[in-house]
Amino acid sequence: NNNNNNNNNNNNKATATLKTLDDLLTDYALQGQYSKQKGLEAIWPIYRQSHPRLPTGLSQAFYTKFLHLPLIDRLSAFPLVLAFSDFDDTNPSSWKKYDNLSFQDLCIKLGVSKRCYREAFEPMVLTGLFAPGKECSAAAALGMAYFFVLRSQNSFDVRWCRGNIGEVIMDPWVELLRVGHGDGVDRAGVDIRGDTKVVGFETMKVEGSDGRRRGEKDKISKVICLNQISGEEFALEADEVVFAVGAAALNGITRNSPQLCEYEEFRRFTNLRGTSVLATRVYLDRKIKIPYSANACFGFDEGIGMTMFDISTLHSNPNHNKSKQADDDDDRQSTTGSIIEVDYYHANPLLVQSDEAIIRKVKNDLDTILGTSSQNANIVDAAIVRLPNAVNWYFPGSHSSMPDVQSTSLSNVYFAGDLVKTNHGSWSQEKAFVTGMEAANLILRRRKDYGIISLGEEELHVEIGRKAVKLFKELLLFGRQLNEDGNGAGALPLLGDFLR
Repeated sequence: NNNNNNNNNNNNKATATLKTLDDLLTDYALQGQYSKQKGLEAIWPIYRQSHPRLPTGLSQAFYTKFLHLPLIDRLSAFPLVLAFSDFDDTNPSSWKKYDNLSFQDLCIKLGVSKRCYREAFEPMVLTGLFAPGKECSAAAALGMAYFFVLRSQNSFDVRWCRGNIGEVIMDPWVELLRVGHGDGVDRAGVDIRGDTKVVGFETMKVEGSDGRRRGEKDKISKVICLNQISGEEFALEADEVVFAVGAAALNGITRNSPQLCEYEEFRRFTNLRGTSVLATRVYLDRKIKIPYSANACFGFDEGIGMTMFDISTLHSNPNHNKSKQADDDDDRQSTTGSIIEVDYYHANPLLVQSDEAIIRKVKNDLDTILGTSSQNANIVDAAIVRLPNAVNWYFPGSHSSMPDVQSTSLSNVYFAGDLVKTNHGSWSQEKAFVTGMEAANLILRRRKDYGIISLGEEELHVEIGRKAVKLFKELLLFGRQLNEDGNGAGALPLLGDFLR
């Protein structure tokens, strides 16, 4: 499943070239949050339908229905507003300031209650950054939460793909690339070799006539490839090279290339790593009641995130085109019952279990969440996909090892993906798409942001909050200087000292 929110402007524009968004995506719907201990913990509304319309931040606090979290604990999260106002995702100095700190430590420093962190923020980080807060950069958590939750009050409203994302969206895109379109070079189409992997590189050193290095950068001259079906190895002449890969893949490519390891920039990439996902889909022998089609869950396994989706609801709409996978799911549903997807994140301890043990776990977790309705049903079929190190891990200190859109050491090398640094301020799929556009613009010698839709203006109170925090920090610094120049009086309060 692939989510779509109010800030995915560039993805939306590109996807709409295939069909209308209403053809491809579900309607907006309420979302649930469950815990192992108490069942339903919170209900996330459709904010664009909430009235009266409140400012972002206040809207989420007022309209989100927390069933068990006391008001006093929710109020303890208020100091995080100062961190959100201080952090600027487009500013490298903000990343440097917050990246070496874990999100859990940030919450502790700012006085967020243990219960608020455990029941509100830890589930958000586990399902948004795929790792627990103590192992996630505070900068990454602030950037992700700002983009998905606080940029505007509609940002958390989510639509889901009507069917398998690969078949509904990616396959038509691939076909569009293969066939080509427009005039000139665009009409030629793209030669996509899905059964081929990169196994090495050849680089061209740039030297002066006297044998000394000039100011120009080296470049990749050839990419060595292996056809995994025939076993044939061949070389592609390289004009430009774009690494559109995740953290673990970039790490592995670098470690296995002596040529790339010659460059300090690439050696930094060996610090990057991924975290694992376990994706499961179960088919039940009867239809069961599932209150919300998309759900975040926590407390089932220490340090492991979990989501649960009602595929029967997300994929069922006779008025819209669906993927072959959705049709297959409908066929199974007509003879069996509900189809449910349960995914686990930061899931290394689960990946090593047998298929039978995983299916038992999924059923036990569903029984805990959904109660008698699930307990009375049986699993008649299941699909399990193990994805070791498949998603980026934004651990504290990782930002300094991430690539820029254009390589600093090889003149014809570029990077694209949500791992790549950019000033755009987006996250996840939108960031991956935007950095791909930025790389293409640089290759075509165009302005880097050519054709890219910006995130737009912040809501007025968010902008005012940023200016207020900036002024507060300037006054704080001035006051500290007066103290130091006068009687040497030292410390200011912890919060002020942290934001300095």
